[in-house]
Amino acid sequence: MADSTQPDKRIAVVYLRVSTEEQVDNYSLDTQADLCRKEAERRGLQVTEIFREEGRSAKTIRERPTLIEMLDYCRKHKSEVGAVIVYRLDRISRQTADYLAIRKKLAECNITLISASEPTGDTPTERFIETMLAGFAQMDNDVRGERSRNGMRARFMSGLHNGSLPLGYLRQNGYAVKDPETFSAVKAAWELMETGTKSLSEMAKFLDKQGIREKRKGHKETLLRRQTMSRIFRNKFYTGKVVSKKYGLEVQGQHPPMITEETFYRVQAILDGRNFNTPVVLAKRTRNNPDFPLRRIVRCGRCGQSFTAAWSKGKTLTYGYYFCIKRCATKSNVPLSTIEPETSALLKSVTLKPETAQMINAFLRRAYYQRTGTLKQKRDQAGIELKKIYETRQALIEKNLSGVYSDDVFKEQNKILEEKITAIQAAKDETMIEKYNLEAITKFIETKFTNLDETYKNAPLEQKRVLMCSIFPKGLQWSYPGYSNTQISPFYQCCLNIQNGSVAIGAGQETLTPGLVLGKDAL
Repeated sequence: MADSTQPDKRIAVVYLRVSTEEQVDNYSLDTQADLCRKEAERRGLQVTEIFREEGRSAKTIRERPTLIEMLDYCRKHKSEVGAVIVYRLDRISRQTADYLAIRKKLAECNITLISASEPTGDTPTERFIETMLAGFAQMDNDVRGERSRNGMRARFMSGLHNGSLPLGYLRQNGYAVKDPETFSAVKAAWELMETGTKSLSEMAKFLDKQGIREKRKGHKETLLRRQTMSRIFRNKFYTGKVVSKKYGLEVQGQHPPMITEETFYRVQAILDGRNFNTPVVLAKRTRNNPDFPLRRIVRCGRCGQSFTAAWSKGKTLTYGYYFCIKRCATKSNVPLSTIEPETSALLKSVTLKPETAQMINAFLRRAYYQRTGTLKQKRDQAGIELKKIYETRQALIEKNLSGVYSDDVFKEQNKILEEKITAIQAAKDETMIEKYNLEAITKFIETKFTNLDETYKNAPLEQKRVLMCSIFPKGLQWSYPGYSNTQISPFYQCCLNIQNGSVAIGAGQETLTPGLVLGKDAL
């Protein structure tokens, strides 16, 4: 240890640390500094540097840059510094091992560690007491940590959420309540995601347009990202549940739910169905140009490549052309003025007659109501099975809390039950049929499919592409000139067969192609 009586070792530095909670108890840095200066005067030491660290945890040294700076200063000035003065030994660290390691490093530099409020020195008794005080500091820290952990577990078991709340909620008096600024928008996002027509990126843009931003502690508000939306749609908190990965438990929360469990599991099935890790060949990105709605829908009859399109500038006018990407034909450019009438004629040739549309709607209504009855039975049965599983899981939780089942056994069994719940909810997913407006669908068929040419001409770009791809799923084949060998979707071909008399309908029983009955696959 350092000999403070040596002339070249009469210099001391002061290290101060305080947390936010300790400041409330009049334990501020200024109070510590004043007591440390008085201790330095009593020992005849001159304070040259004061290192102040405010609001830092004593758990880890790496997160305390001022302490590291003080130790580095002592190492560089070990020939002048004779002592480090602290208000209490636990200011250095509340971990006994860390404290002893720091004291050893100071001793190697011949620097004494002095406490302004505790007995410290170089005698064996003083060193023993010093070590005991460091041990008491760690014990006090560990007891506080245990109390905090027990309190957090008790809070969780009572259905209260620990940590930051997900988007759509805010905390009031310790409880999660609806955020009036974001709750409705996030709920609408869940309902839209449930339709299965939107990607995570599109949902982020949907909320961004409503002015909702991501708020992260210590950062500025930022636009929502795809990763954020994934966390939202995977969070069971929105169903009224509180889930802890740490405890491996799920309890009923005290907060108002935003969605039903059916909606949650339906969205999970949608997300799980999009495996972005599977190496598949993706379609090339296309620009949406309303001037060329058939771009990449029409294909070359020789090589099978999709047509692209562009405008060509003449002497006085510009001319639109579709053409094969490979330019495999001698005259591969197909003028816009040629392909549009051909497309119009093709659509007229496959347009349904009013009586055909009425007949299809009749089958649609019959299949719809049959399907609805079947699904109602399945839903009732699934509800009974779910109730049994929830009762089983509640019993499992109670046995885990009472010590009958270990945490490992509980987690294993709870995972099995969760998989069963997911499977049943996925089976109930077919109840989405009840959300369709049957009358609107039948009216759409009668008005739009009985005049396909006009429907195509008056539709916006995206609807044109959807219409053409639904009737011609493999695209249109251009054979220089005109369309040929164009395949129509099986369902639509069946409709045309009825119209052309290819499918006989008897007085008692219909002899129909199975695809004509609008069951699950057709819907």
